[in-house]
This record gives sequence, C-alpha cells and structure tokens, in this order.
Amino acid sequence: MKNLNLHTIAEACGGRLYNVADGDMEEITCAVLDSRQIQKGGLFLAAEGEKVDGHRFIGQVFEKGARCVICEKSPGRVREEHGVPEESWGAYILVENTMQALKDVAEYYRSLLAIPVIGITGSVGKTSTKEFIAGVLSEKYCVLKTEGNFNNEVGLPLTLLRIRKEHEAAVVEMGISEFGEMHRLSKMARPDICVLTNIGQCHLENLKSREGILRAKSEIFDFMANDGYVCVNGDDDMLATIAAVKGRKVIRFGLTPDGNRKAGGHHNDIYASDIDSLGLLGSTAVMHMEGKDYPVTVTLPGQHMVANAMAAAAVARLLGLTAEEISRGIAGVQPVDGRSHIIKTDNKIIIDDCYNANPISVHSAIDLLDTAIGRKVAVLGDMFELGADSDAMHADVGRYAAEKGIDVLLCTGENSRNMYNGARNTNNLGQDIRYYNTREELLKALPELILEGDTVLVKASHGMGFDAVVKALEN
Repeated sequence: MKNLNLHTIAEACGGRLYNVADGDMEEITCAVLDSRQIQKGGLFLAAEGEKVDGHRFIGQVFEKGARCVICEKSPGRVREEHGVPEESWGAYILVENTMQALKDVAEYYRSLLAIPVIGITGSVGKTSTKEFIAGVLSEKYCVLKTEGNFNNEVGLPLTLLRIRKEHEAAVVEMGISEFGEMHRLSKMARPDICVLTNIGQCHLENLKSREGILRAKSEIFDFMANDGYVCVNGDDDMLATIAAVKGRKVIRFGLTPDGNRKAGGHHNDIYASDIDSLGLLGSTAVMHMEGKDYPVTVTLPGQHMVANAMAAAAVARLLGLTAEEISRGIAGVQPVDGRSHIIKTDNKIIIDDCYNANPISVHSAIDLLDTAIGRKVAVLGDMFELGADSDAMHADVGRYAAEKGIDVLLCTGENSRNMYNGARNTNNLGQDIRYYNTREELLKALPELILEGDTVLVKASHGMGFDAVVKALEN
C-alpha cells in the first residue's frame, strides 16, 4: 500500500510506535479489523467491540506474519486480560482509540491517491446505483467498489484501504443515520463526484424530516473536491432544489426530460424514456444524452432501476466513457443478494429484497411484484427508524399492497400490525391478508401458504432477519 509504512501510519493516527526494527520502511500489504483476514506484512487494528475484544488475537496475527498492530492496550494489559505473552508481539502502535485511528489512517491514505472517487448517498437505491456505476465504469477502468454493507464509519475506511495501485477509480457507498456522520465520511472519502439518488423517509428518529435528511446527506459536499461534480436525481422534489455546489451547476438524471419542475427544478441532462417493462427480466428504454438517443437494456427489474442506470450514465460520461460503453455496461449489471435479487426455484420465483426497507423502497418492491405472472405473494416485515409517523407509514404500505391487488399479504412484526390493519381496511375482495407476531410464527406457517407457481416478495428492515425467510422459501 503506497507510502503506508509503520512510521507514516503512526504519524497519521497520532500513535506511539514500539518494537519496530531499525530502518523498517516496508509498506504494509493490507489493513484489517478481522484477524482472520490478515495477510503477511499486513496491519491489524485491534479494537474492543461489544462482543469480542480484538486484542485477544494479537498473538495470532503476528504468528500469521502481520507487520504491525494498532491497539489501545499495552502488551502487559493484554497479557493480564487475554493471556497473550509479550514476547509474541512484534511492532505495535499504541493509540487512544483504535476506531479513530482507522479513520485517520484511511483519510491519510486517501490523500495520497490520484484516482477519482465517486461517493454515493441517498435514502433508497445506494447499493444498486453503486453496482450500476461500478459496472459501467468497468468497461474502461479497473474499479474498486464498496462490498456488502461497508458504507458507514467502519466500512468506508476499510473500503478506502482496499484501494491498490491497479485501481483506476473507486465507487464508495456512504450511508448515515444522524447529523454529522456524513461530514465525517466525506472527510475520509473526499469524493470527486457525488451522487444523490433520492430523499425518502428513513432514519427519521434522528433526522426528523425529509428536510433534515437532505441537510444531513448534503454534508457529502463538505470535503468534495473543489473541481468536483454533483449528480442528482432531478425527478426528486427535494434534490431538485439543489442548483449548484461550490459554484458548479449540478448534473441531473432521471426518467423525465423536465425533472421536478413543481419543486423549482430544471431539466434533466440525462434521462430515459419509452420504458418497456420485461417484468422480472428487467426493462428496455431509450437513453437521452447530449441531444442523442441510445437504446439500453436494464437487466434488473423495476422502473427505479432504470433511474439508477441513468445515474451511472451521468458519472460515466463525466469520466470519458462513450455511449456504446455506457449501454454495454448497463446491460451487464447483475443483482446483488438481498436487493431485488430474483431467485428461480423448481416451483416458484422469489424476489429477495430483504436487505432493508423504508416506505419508498417497499412501494417500489410491491410495484415490481405486480409485474409478475401468476399468484403474487408479499411477505413484509417491520420498517425501522421511522420516528413518530411509523404507525401511519406501515398502514400506508398495507393499503398500497391491497390497492395493487396483491393476492396474499403476510405481515410480520410488532410494527407491521399497522400494515395488516391498513390492508384489511382497504377494499381487498378475495385477498388473503394475515398477520404474524414473530418471524418464527411466519416460518412455521409458510409451507401451507405458498403454492406452486407463486412469485413471492420478501421485504423488511435488515434487523428482522428475513434472509431466513428467503432460505426457507428456497428449500
């Protein structure tokens, strides 16, 4: 890792370096929090977590060839607490807070990189948009992207520290739940291009309103490059109010030529029209860019995925890709597990969208289910962090599912009782609407409820553990 040796790391995080061999200026090979991921010559950051204290693994990582450890506890204290002998230690950097040291080292490492960093935030669609942008840019560049849910103050620095000399661009997802968090993420990532997908209703417990969400998300601009670009969904009524950032006009993408004029917006620079749904196989559309029209195929189902593809087109154009490269890249993007992932079994189709949920994303998922052929089943669970309006928002989702004519609606969780009541109070002639207090009750009932040929949507906030529902349906 370029310029990351023990001395520069210690200086970056303000730690004290011990046990280093004279003249040791070799660069580390990796930086990890998980001792199982350590490589020879790597850096292990020992942090005391809620369940596991990473200091207990210091002896093991040195046995595996770690070059250095960042830690909060001295060798003597680790010996007393975890029985790790002092003689098993190699070089170590003692700091007050390991997690802050991780952020400090990542920020320093980012300052050494010349490649463009694309930061993505928004209430819904961050991961899918990340996949589209990374997939399209891969037509021309070697790209590193955020893996899994590594989008917070732990995941982002670890992602930045995965960038290597072969990478020509990095696409990082940036998720928050409170004010100030995006400011800290931006300080590490220092994005060259900022992408905002939408402003929905999530994390309202801390951010209170959509206006608050916009303000918190806009902190991504705090450390954006002075000559950077901002790409926003011009159809979103909140994002349509952003005209310029740091003196530069924002670039707008969406599904309409005019954007959200009612909110004072402007025309979209890149947009899609003539969207033809292929059901669960995706969509075809016409992409309009720089006065020309280009046919595109989006393999991920749902109209919202077409909007995510337009975000990728906007970023790719800024980085010099041709329309042909953009179209080819969009067509090659594949779904991520837990994010509108279509699973075909011998006798049913499962829409695995169980990674997370808020009102906007659940409405989109129900719209997707509505395109299926045959009996449609929605297995929906609680949406978390919705604040004081949580009951009303759950009831609205239930009404929406009933109005869409979903054949079977299975609501699960304490908050989802409001979803169940909202559906029951809607004209739902012939619909089967049921409520289960817990996931376990739902799993017990599933075998009798799902029929051959069904298409089943599974959607809930991550904390509901609905991946177990997906596995049960697969089996």
